[in-house]
Amino acid sequence: MLTGQGLLYFIYVVAAASIILAGEAFYLSVTRRRSRQVTVNHRLRRLADDAPAEQTLQSLLRERGLTDSGDFISGFVWLNRLYTQSGVTGNPMTFAASFLLAGLALALLLWFFGISAPAAVFIFLAVAFVLPLFILRRAGKKRILKFARQLPDALDMIVRSLRAGHPASVAIGLVAREMPDPLGTEFGIVADEITFGLSIEQAVRKLSERVGFEGLHLLSVSLSIQAKTGGNLTEILANLSSVLRERQKLRMKIRALSAEGRVSAWIISLFPLVMFLVLQILAPSYYGKVWGNPLIVPVFLSFGVWALLGDYIMYRMVTFDF
Repeated sequence: MLTGQGLLYFIYVVAAASIILAGEAFYLSVTRRRSRQVTVNHRLRRLADDAPAEQTLQSLLRERGLTDSGDFISGFVWLNRLYTQSGVTGNPMTFAASFLLAGLALALLLWFFGISAPAAVFIFLAVAFVLPLFILRRAGKKRILKFARQLPDALDMIVRSLRAGHPASVAIGLVAREMPDPLGTEFGIVADEITFGLSIEQAVRKLSERVGFEGLHLLSVSLSIQAKTGGNLTEILANLSSVLRERQKLRMKIRALSAEGRVSAWIISLFPLVMFLVLQILAPSYYGKVWGNPLIVPVFLSFGVWALLGDYIMYRMVTFDF
C-alpha cells in the first residue's frame, strides 16, 4: 500500500515517462516523414510505407497505365505508350476525363457568354484532345532527356559493382537505391521484375518500352547478345556508357551551335504578333475600316498559313535527329 508521498512520487514517474515516450513518438514520426521526403526516388518512398514489394511493383506499373505484368493496358498502343513514356502517374482514365470535363466546361462557359457554336466546339476539341497530347509529348521528351543524362552514370555504377564481384541483379538494385528519378524508379522496377521471375533481357526490354530512349534499346540488344553468345558484360557496359556519354556531349554541342537559329526563329515568329498587339493598344484606329473588308479573313488565313509553314521550316532547320 503506497503512502500519500509514495503515490505522489509514482505519479511524477509515470508523468515523466509519458512525456518521454510522447516526445520519442513525435521524434520518430517527424524523422520518418523527413526520411520519406529526402528519399532518393519515388519507388523508395512507396517502399517506405512497409507495403510488400510485389504490391508496390504492381501499383507502380498500374499508375503508369500498365498491367500488373508490365504490358500496355489499352488497345490504343501508341496512346498508351505516349502516356507511359511521359512519366505522368495516376489513373489514365482520370487524366483523360479531367481534360474532357475541362474542355466541356470552358466551351459551355464561352458559349454562354456569346461565342459562336463552331468556335466553342473548336475550343472543346483543342482542350479535350489536343492539349493532353501536347502535354504528354512534351513531358515525355523532357523525361527522356533527363534519363539520357543519368544513364551513363548508372551504367558506370553497374560496371563498378560487377568488377567488385556482385551479380548483375545486385548491381541493378544498387542503381535503384542510389539514383534519383526517373532512372531510379525505372531501374527499381527492373530489379523487382528480375526478383519475381523475369530475365534481365526481358526486364530491360520492358524498361526500353516504358521509357522510349534509344540508348536503352542498345542496352537491351547488348544484354540479349551477351546472354546468347557470351562475352565480357563489364566491358560491354563500359563501352556503351562511353558511347552514350559521347552522344550526349555531341547533342549539347549541336544545341549550342543551333541556339542562334532557335532564338532567331522565335523572334521572327513572335514579332508580327507583338507588333499587332502593340498597335491595337496604342493606336486602335490604325487599320481604319479595313476590318469590314470581306477579303480580310482569307488574307489573314493565307498569311497565317504561310507564317506557320515558315515556322515549321525554321524548326526543321534547327532540329537535328541523331
